[in-house]
Amino acid sequence: MYAGICIALLPVLVFRDFTPSNELRYLSIADEALGSHHFFTFANQGIPYADKPPLYLWIVMLCRVLLGKHLMWLLSLFSLIPALLTAEVMDRWTRNELKPQSRLSGSIVLLTGGLFLGLAVTLRMDMLMTLFIVLALRSFWRMYTDMSNNRAERWLFPVWVFMAVFSKGPVGILMPLLTTTVYLLISGRIRDFFRYWGWRTWIPLLALCGLWFGAVYAEGGYAYLDNLLFHQTIDRAVNASEHVKPFYYYLITFWYSMAPWSLLVAAAIGGMFMPRFKRGSMMCFFLTVGITTFVMLSCSSSKLAVYLVPIFPFLAFATVMYLAKVGSTRLLRATVAFPAGVLALSLPAMLVVASQPKTAWLFNWWLIIASALMSVTGIMVLCILYCRVGREDRVDLSLRVFAAGMLLAIFMGGWAVPQLNAYIGYGEISQAAKTAAQLHGTADVCTWRVRRSASMDVYLGRDVQIIPNESIPTPQLTRGAVLITKKKLLKDLDNAQCDTVVGDYAVVSLGKQ
Repeated sequence: MYAGICIALLPVLVFRDFTPSNELRYLSIADEALGSHHFFTFANQGIPYADKPPLYLWIVMLCRVLLGKHLMWLLSLFSLIPALLTAEVMDRWTRNELKPQSRLSGSIVLLTGGLFLGLAVTLRMDMLMTLFIVLALRSFWRMYTDMSNNRAERWLFPVWVFMAVFSKGPVGILMPLLTTTVYLLISGRIRDFFRYWGWRTWIPLLALCGLWFGAVYAEGGYAYLDNLLFHQTIDRAVNASEHVKPFYYYLITFWYSMAPWSLLVAAAIGGMFMPRFKRGSMMCFFLTVGITTFVMLSCSSSKLAVYLVPIFPFLAFATVMYLAKVGSTRLLRATVAFPAGVLALSLPAMLVVASQPKTAWLFNWWLIIASALMSVTGIMVLCILYCRVGREDRVDLSLRVFAAGMLLAIFMGGWAVPQLNAYIGYGEISQAAKTAAQLHGTADVCTWRVRRSASMDVYLGRDVQIIPNESIPTPQLTRGAVLITKKKLLKDLDNAQCDTVVGDYAVVSLGKQ
């Protein structure tokens, strides 16, 4: 299964451009850190950037030093491999609870869920944090179930917690601390709290954090340390200035974050709370992790859908535990049949969308083939669910067919990425701007109304001049530099010479001052 996922994602890993929103920014920050020889304090276009711990940025910097440039396929491995390792840890964790077929279903629900699969090929640190949180909670569980035979876990536990913090931030410690405390309360063993969160945990954890914070203070001073410890933690949790969402935000994002399995997971969670259903201790722990973290994140002021990723492994495997006990009920079949029915409409939906003028760029034979495969997969899953009379494993079988069809469609659709890169990232438009700049006898590039264009310095090798949105570019403002802007804004420019159009953007020259 792991090999199948890697093969399915291979075209995307090789051909995709970096997205401007976060990926290109991380590369720019890493380049700036290498240029200034900073390793614990970072800056984004000269502005202190204490938003993320250094671990992932170190990885980006190391790859840049070793190979001399940023490679999508290499950097993506630091999301894909942690995703696969997370599934493997969960598989081994549940080996005494589930049969191999059920564990395979758990890995399928986890790895092919929309957001989890998307983040497996996205340059972010969330997968690293998720892996370390899963390892930390597994260490807790092994101590909880048999402390005498798992003494090594006492020392591994704080290491995993620190690595989770060092990957993404305070959620790395808050999630293990809160969920284990709640579970100890539920199981009536709260008196054992300091067996897990005693000096063997806090001393290594505080020592490692102390070394990190000391290095930050030595390199960036008190202001940067204060930003890291307070503004990026307490302020964002209580009174965030960005990503502010209402309390119920995750009740909405859950449905598409775990698609196409969100209905199945929701039905299973509801079934686990039925009066006559007997939950095992591991299922109860997984449920506690998922629900407690969900509530904790909902209480935070700053919210993003990706923040939910660490609970997906526990919800996925709790779901298949429930499925293993109750079998292929009508309700569970319906929760798979509904997304399968939607999937069956992929081909006609793609043809309709691609026929519209604004989305005509989606008409690509690779995408058409991928849509056809998804439609066939949806029909096959419906047949398995409702035409195979007498099969008790119909839901398990439908999950495998559903996942195989999705991955095959992703593989085929991935070959369309080179034609779509103009709409994904800034690589092609930046290269076009460099070529145009050479023709006009300059090396300078400026942008106007291009979102997060400062990070184009990764491609251009020099800073980008950003013209304020409220201004109208003139030769006096561009000073001979070529201009990148949206092609729909060309009508607002006087005497503009359009050199190249790439996707939604154009490279123009306004002449010299």
